[in-house]
Amino acid sequence: MAKEKVILAYSGGLDTSVILNWLKETYDYDVIAVCCNVGQHEDFDAVEKKALSTGASKAITLDLREEFITDYIYPTLKAGAIYEDDYLLGTSMARPLMAKKFVEIAEQEGAFTIAHGCTGKGNDQVRFEASIQALNPAIKVIAPWRVWDFKSREDLIEYAHQHNIPISQTTKKIYSRDENIWHISHEGGELENPWNEHLPTIHVLSKTPEDAPNEPTTITISFEKGIPVAIDDEKLSPIDLLTKLNKLGSENGVGTIDIIENRLVGMKSRGVYETPGGTILYQAHRDLEKLILDRDTLAYKKIVSQKFAELVYDGLWFTPLREAISAFVDVTQEHLTGKVKMKLYKGTAYPVASQSPYSLYNEEFATFSEDEVYNQADAQGFINLFALPLKIRAIQKQSLEGVPESQQALGKKILKGGSFIE
Repeated sequence: MAKEKVILAYSGGLDTSVILNWLKETYDYDVIAVCCNVGQHEDFDAVEKKALSTGASKAITLDLREEFITDYIYPTLKAGAIYEDDYLLGTSMARPLMAKKFVEIAEQEGAFTIAHGCTGKGNDQVRFEASIQALNPAIKVIAPWRVWDFKSREDLIEYAHQHNIPISQTTKKIYSRDENIWHISHEGGELENPWNEHLPTIHVLSKTPEDAPNEPTTITISFEKGIPVAIDDEKLSPIDLLTKLNKLGSENGVGTIDIIENRLVGMKSRGVYETPGGTILYQAHRDLEKLILDRDTLAYKKIVSQKFAELVYDGLWFTPLREAISAFVDVTQEHLTGKVKMKLYKGTAYPVASQSPYSLYNEEFATFSEDEVYNQADAQGFINLFALPLKIRAIQKQSLEGVPESQQALGKKILKGGSFIE
């Protein structure tokens, strides 16, 4: 009789290496290891070989880099979504894509179970499982961290040594990291004490600002309908564009943050995130929006951006609300075409110039010099109407406070069209 199959979300790291062996021991499953290439620096051939050598019946690697950028990063970038004003959602955006692929592989392989290595304290368990339920509620999920007897990663390291499972982690080097083409995150170790300043040696992608060049780097990013398409007028594929921005940002120490965030499950956590290229894109995109979007749309989009960020962070990508917000965002981006000149220097990325054929900025309107399109005398009538509620309130207040009739009459005369200016 054929064994029941389970799809394991596999990275080849400490947790999933142990889980592969544990699944075979505990359930006697036929384990299919699926590794998603979303841009992490990894030897995927070695990952596949490791999975097979430690008991997987099949090892599959999926190159999802371009789909990740175009279908998840770009919609989030266009929305301007940043969780709690800090986190650029690098891990959060990747999870629904991965879950979608795990479901597809499960359906192809005739498997009815998916296993993952997320802890019972983290956000990723929610992101994976909410996405799986949205896509195929018939699939069962196994989350070993919620059911096994191991209490810490030190326990996993000991188990790996006992079962001759090759790992790179030690009890002295025990960061939990997640990397993709958008960012890399670092948690655990000395970071668990918020009074500990993170060590410069934690950096994987970026230089520290202190080690960055003393001269700024200036680049121009071109957008079409809110999507970045070129650097310094050179058209690039999504992968090449983000890879180049990551390199430029990393060299200049851009995009490293050390934050305390509110997890969905109700606790606070501390993480160090390196997002060099993404930080540059967010700053450039926001600057172009200021040039093109009208005041009301820009203000309302900020509200929408916050909600979009919460949905992505909470693992609710495959929901009607997220899709509806994306539809609204796409309308706002219809004319978001133009160029932004960015200066990268010592850990900062800031816009210094912008242009667009759809710009709402007009030098003729904004100038302090003489012009033929704006009569400054018209401002008086506008101010009178704009301040009308304030005038009415002031007159009413005078009446209630017993202000002499003569002064009240003056106020009423002003209200009828007079002026405060003699």
